[in-house]
Amino acid sequence: MNCEPTKTPDDIDIPALRERYRRERDKRLRPEGSEQYVQAADGFAEYAEADPHSPPVVRGPITAEIEVAIVGGGFSGLMAGARLKQNGITNFRIIESGGDFGGVWYWNRYPGIQCDNESYTYIPLLEELNYIPKAKFSDGSEIHGHCQRIGRYFGLYEAALFGTGVRSLRWDESIKRWRVGTNRGDDIRARFIIMCVGSTNRPKLPGIPGIKSFKGRSFHSARWEYEYTGGDQNNPVLDKLADKRVAVIGTGASAIQIVPYVGRYAKHLTVFQRTPSSVDRRGNMPTDPEWVKTLKPGWQKERQRNFHGWSFEAFPPGLAAQDAICDFWTEINRNLAAKLEAMGNPQLPPEKFFEMKEEEDYRVMERLRRRVDSIVMDKTTAESLKAYFRFACKRPCSNDDFLETFNRPNVTLIDVSEQQGVERITEKGIVAGGVEYEVDCIIYASGFEVTTRMDRRLGIQPYVGRNDLSLYAYWADGLKTFHGMTAHGFPNHFYTGFTQAGVGGNITAMYDQQVTHIAWIIKEALARGAVVVEPSKEAQDDWIRTIHETAVDMTEFLLECTPTYWNNEGGGKGSDADRKKKLRFIFGEPYGPGFYAFDDLIRAWRDKGDMAGLVLGK
Repeated sequence: MNCEPTKTPDDIDIPALRERYRRERDKRLRPEGSEQYVQAADGFAEYAEADPHSPPVVRGPITAEIEVAIVGGGFSGLMAGARLKQNGITNFRIIESGGDFGGVWYWNRYPGIQCDNESYTYIPLLEELNYIPKAKFSDGSEIHGHCQRIGRYFGLYEAALFGTGVRSLRWDESIKRWRVGTNRGDDIRARFIIMCVGSTNRPKLPGIPGIKSFKGRSFHSARWEYEYTGGDQNNPVLDKLADKRVAVIGTGASAIQIVPYVGRYAKHLTVFQRTPSSVDRRGNMPTDPEWVKTLKPGWQKERQRNFHGWSFEAFPPGLAAQDAICDFWTEINRNLAAKLEAMGNPQLPPEKFFEMKEEEDYRVMERLRRRVDSIVMDKTTAESLKAYFRFACKRPCSNDDFLETFNRPNVTLIDVSEQQGVERITEKGIVAGGVEYEVDCIIYASGFEVTTRMDRRLGIQPYVGRNDLSLYAYWADGLKTFHGMTAHGFPNHFYTGFTQAGVGGNITAMYDQQVTHIAWIIKEALARGAVVVEPSKEAQDDWIRTIHETAVDMTEFLLECTPTYWNNEGGGKGSDADRKKKLRFIFGEPYGPGFYAFDDLIRAWRDKGDMAGLVLGK
C-alpha cells in the first residue's frame, strides 16, 4: 500500500459502545426534527441575503429570450456553462445570487476555511486548466480563485447575472419556454433550465426562543463580517475581537475551523455544543513538485476514482488499486484491506465482511475519542468533545488546532446536549442550563438547508411545470425522475445534485458527470430540431423501479445515527415507524450499483444515440 494502516484500539467493548451510541442519539432527538431550524427568510433574511463581499449590483430589469438558463454559479453551474460551450451552445445565462462565481466558496470566507476533501480530487478541471493546487487541502481563497479561473477560461463572465436571485420558475406552454422571475424584476424566457443550486446554498438558523431579542452583533458563519472581527480571509487576524466576548453556536465542520481563530483573538470565547464532531489530525502538506512531475494525462480522473473507492465504496478496492489518498476519509477501508490481506484475502460472505467493517468503524472512532483525551487537559471538557456515533453518521472533520483551543484559559465549552440545545437568547446573551452567558457577539455556525423541505432550501415560488404542477408537490412523497436529472411533466428541465443518480465520494465529480450528460441532451435536442424534451411517464416509472430495486437500504443505519443534516435530524423524536417516514438521506436515492456503474450506464445510453425514454417534441 502507499500508506500504512493506522493503529486502532483493540480493547473495546462493542456492545457497550453500541448502547452508548443509542443513548447519545436519544437525548439529541427532538420532536420537531428539521423544523427546529428557522428559515433564513422573512424576518431573518439578513442572515442569508446580505452580501458582505460585494457591493450591491445596481441595474434595471432585463427582458431576454435565451436557449438555456443555469440557476446557480457554483461549481455545478460553472461546469454546466463549460460543458455547454464545449457542445457549441453559447446562448445561455448563469443566474447567481452572489456577486461572483463560487457558490459555497463565494459565500463562505470565515477564518481558517479549507476544504476537507483533498484538493487534487475535489477541485475540478485541474488538467483542463493546467493548474495544480498549492497543498493537499486547499484553503477557501484558492478554491474561490479557481472558480474565477474557470469563469475566465470558458468566457462565462459575459453570461453571468450576478446579484440576482431566482424567485419563480414557470413553464409557459404557449411559448414552450420557462419564465424565470428574479428579485431584479427580470423577465427571462429560457428554452431550457439547468438547476445548479448546490446542497449548501442557504444558511439555516437554530430556532432558539428569543433569537431576535439579542442587542449585540450576530451573523451566520457563511456571511462572515470581517468589518466587525478585523482581518480578512487572506489575513485572518481578528484583532477587533480583543475586547469582545464571543459565542459560537455549533461544532460542525465550519465551527471546527472557526473556533481556533476566534479563540486566539477574542477576549473570551464560549462554544455551545449539542453534538460533537469527530476531529482527526489534518496534517496538511504543500504539494510536492517532484510528485507533480510524475503526473500523466488522465491523472485527476484516476485519482478521483481511487478516492471514491477507498472512501465511499462498501468494499475496499484491494491491492490492485492501492490507497493513493491516505487520509482520514480512507482510513477504515485501508485498515480493513490490511486485515483482509493478512488473512489471505478470503472470500467472505457479505454479513461477515460487514461485521468486520463495523468493528473497524468502532475502533477508528475510539481512536479519535482517545485522541481527545491526549490533547484536552480538562477531563469534563474532553468527555464532552468525544463523538459517540458511527463514522459516517456526521460529517467527519480534521483540524490541527480545534481541540487544542479548549486548553486556552479564555475558551469555554458549554455542552447543551442534555437540554437538547440552547434554552433561549436574551438581550445580553445566551441561556443554557439555567445560566445566562453574556456576550457581545453571536456567531451561528449552524449549517445549511440540506435535507430540509425543498421549498425552504430553494425559496422559489412558484416552481411549476406543465399544467401548473408544482415540483415541490410532485416530489413530496418521493423523487420521480429519469436518470435523476429530468422529470415527466417538467419539459426542458434538468436538475443536478442528490436525486436518483450516481453518488460519489467527490461531489464535484458527480456534478461534472451530470452536467456532461445534460449538455449532451440539450445539444442533441437542438440538433434534431426539438422544441421540447422530457421523459415519458413509462421511462420515468422504469427508472424509479430500477432505483428502488437496486437500492442499498440505509434506513436502519440512519435510524441509529445521531440526528444531523445527514439524516434529516433523525426524522425527529418518536417511534421508529414515525421516524422512518421523515428520514431523508443527504445523498437522496442514489443508484445502488454505484457512481461509476451509473457513469457506464449513461455513457452507453448516449452512445446508443436514440435518446430512449425521452420524448422530443417539434
